[in-house]
Amino acid sequence: MPLLAVLPVTVIALVVAVPFVAGDHPLRWESGSLVPSLVLGDEDTGPSKAASGGDGGTAPSASPSPTAETAKVDKEWKKGMPQWGIQLYWEDHPDHALEYIDKQARVQADYLVGLHANSVSVSFPFYTGGRSSSKIGRGDKTPTPERIARVLRIFHEAGLRTTVRPIMDEKSLDTKAGGWRGNITPADRDAWFASYEKFLAPYLKAADEANAATFVIATELNSMEGDAHWDALVDDAEKRFSGEVAYDSNWDAYVNGPVHMPVNHLGIDAYFPVKVPDDASVDTLVAGWDDWLDKKTTGPLPKITVAEAGIGAMDGGYRAPGDFYTKRAVNPEVQATWYTAVCKVVRERHMRGVYWWSIYFDDDPRTAPDDKVASRLDFAGRPLTEKAIKSCFTSGYAGPGTDPAN
Repeated sequence: MPLLAVLPVTVIALVVAVPFVAGDHPLRWESGSLVPSLVLGDEDTGPSKAASGGDGGTAPSASPSPTAETAKVDKEWKKGMPQWGIQLYWEDHPDHALEYIDKQARVQADYLVGLHANSVSVSFPFYTGGRSSSKIGRGDKTPTPERIARVLRIFHEAGLRTTVRPIMDEKSLDTKAGGWRGNITPADRDAWFASYEKFLAPYLKAADEANAATFVIATELNSMEGDAHWDALVDDAEKRFSGEVAYDSNWDAYVNGPVHMPVNHLGIDAYFPVKVPDDASVDTLVAGWDDWLDKKTTGPLPKITVAEAGIGAMDGGYRAPGDFYTKRAVNPEVQATWYTAVCKVVRERHMRGVYWWSIYFDDDPRTAPDDKVASRLDFAGRPLTEKAIKSCFTSGYAGPGTDPAN
């Protein structure tokens, strides 16, 4: 299978040392929560099988109730069209009934259809014991494969293209000391990859049975990129899953390269810092993005998906788009202008599409965020940003096309 290789450029020390300050997005967790219980080897210390829906196979309850109706997309995605999507982040709660999950999935589907989206990516957490841990697995907030499949089927009712995207949670990685998923150092890489392959297997099966279009095999694992173990793991994934197998690279790894992963589809979690004032124009922001992308290559990027893009609706946001924690003065114009600029970059560089980060599965996207507690990155319920998204998704961009060279 082809190996994605990118030309090396000068490494930016600041980006490597403190990725979350320079734009990498950290994930949210509930106030006061502890490190979740793990599934390590054969030990399941997460939710009980009765509560979670089983051990990874397809259960009779995997099909959602057909009684409720779901809104339909304007036009279903076809190969060659742009992926206009949203990242939906799901921290499951084992006490949530299936009826609640069905209802919430339909709320999200209806909202996405209202934005004129044609795609959705379901991101969900898995866990590790620390930066040097060689074991990973499910925790009490990891949706079961059955629940993932159930939600995918509801999204398919709406005509949405679906992606399944497990992402390593960072609570055990000592983020205050600079730890994050991109600099893990497993003590035993053989054991780490064996553990990861075991974790992925039932999710690949569920995604395949639910007809997902893409399975993202890993996200932002900078320090693990290029490891020879990926060949066997991706090989196994492609046997279990008939759709496209992808990898989502963090933006710093992408521009500094090379990114060696044995996949045919590459996404970028694109939090490029642009040092401009809050009143910068769309074209100024586009130029800032192009400066970063040109470190890799100039011109069209028809093989690249912007797997994550977002920014805080606050003063000073352009300098660190992925800063989740900071809460400066709310500035909706900053977020909306950024979204407009990113969409323009996607169109001008002939990229595969963009997924905006993010909506949390349990949130009601129809209500404005509570800026006293919510992340400034939240966009649902911000009218200016929603207007920018709708304008993007109805822009008339035809997509990168179906040329085999792309």
